[in-house]
Amino acid sequence: MHSSSIAETLAFDDPDLAARLFGPLNAHLDPVADISGAQLSTRGTELTVAHPRPETRELLLNLFTQCYGVLRAGHSMRGEDLLQGYELLRRDPLADLGDMVREAGVVVAPRKTILARNSSQRIYMDLLRRHEMVFAVGPAGTGKTYLAVAMALSMLAARRVRRIVLTRPAVEAGEKLGFLPGDMEEKVNPYLRPLYDALGDMLGAANLASRQESGVIEVAPLAFMRGRTLNDAFLILDEAQNTTREQMKMFLTRLGFGSRAVITGDITQIDLPPVQRDRLREGEQEGETRSGLIHALRVLKGVRGVAFHHFHNADVVRHPLVGRVVEAYDAYDKEQKNVSAG
Repeated sequence: MHSSSIAETLAFDDPDLAARLFGPLNAHLDPVADISGAQLSTRGTELTVAHPRPETRELLLNLFTQCYGVLRAGHSMRGEDLLQGYELLRRDPLADLGDMVREAGVVVAPRKTILARNSSQRIYMDLLRRHEMVFAVGPAGTGKTYLAVAMALSMLAARRVRRIVLTRPAVEAGEKLGFLPGDMEEKVNPYLRPLYDALGDMLGAANLASRQESGVIEVAPLAFMRGRTLNDAFLILDEAQNTTREQMKMFLTRLGFGSRAVITGDITQIDLPPVQRDRLREGEQEGETRSGLIHALRVLKGVRGVAFHHFHNADVVRHPLVGRVVEAYDAYDKEQKNVSAG
């Protein structure tokens, strides 16, 4: 390693691994340079890190050294893995980035490995492995559904389950399916698209289509679950905040022998209308939501075999530019409130 007053250089011994670490045309380095404010340049197998703050240089040297070690151990490393490693080391300089692979890697296809991006995701994945029923609650972008799909595919490959059933409520924001154009499949597909996207990302379109045709993977609106008991299945209920109490109970009681269930949702994004005064039930208050997810979180608290995991805004995994866009909007909203208050 060579150093100057503001720059230090790492020399790697394997040209192939160094190229994989840097990415095509240094594509893996640019987002890290952007988020850290450092200048990153390469020459052959050498990487030069330039930044006026020594602690930032030390963090980046640690990041690239550890990620190189992950590659040498035979694991994959993508640009987003470097970003997540940077954030992890920023929070905990002593973190072992190899843990992201060793403890939380879920192989779902010969060429696809899904990695936990932060400690909250690692805890969640551990709950998915150990419990038959897991509730995951938190904002979009935290990996609630994506990681559940990854775990389902992993267990399917290991023959711990024989089929996967993914579902979500098909009526949101007051829309009725009957008023939408097309046949039933065309009506519900827009609601189920995020589930198809996750499956297609991990399996590929052809593999997904063949497994759906054979019935090994089923993606269906929640209404199609009524009256069924599913054995040896991995069940995933997405957007659960938009289920009614009756729908939630119906789904939870579909669990058969050898099956597992994951229920995901964001209780800040409920599209169900609030309870009106003339429709109050015992124990309800006017304006209260009838969300089956909120109700289930209360009813099932302490029930043996049921696990709960709460994600927070800090757990959102997103591109650095998206983070800056969100921060800009938050700053603008805060400024407007101050102007109004003044």
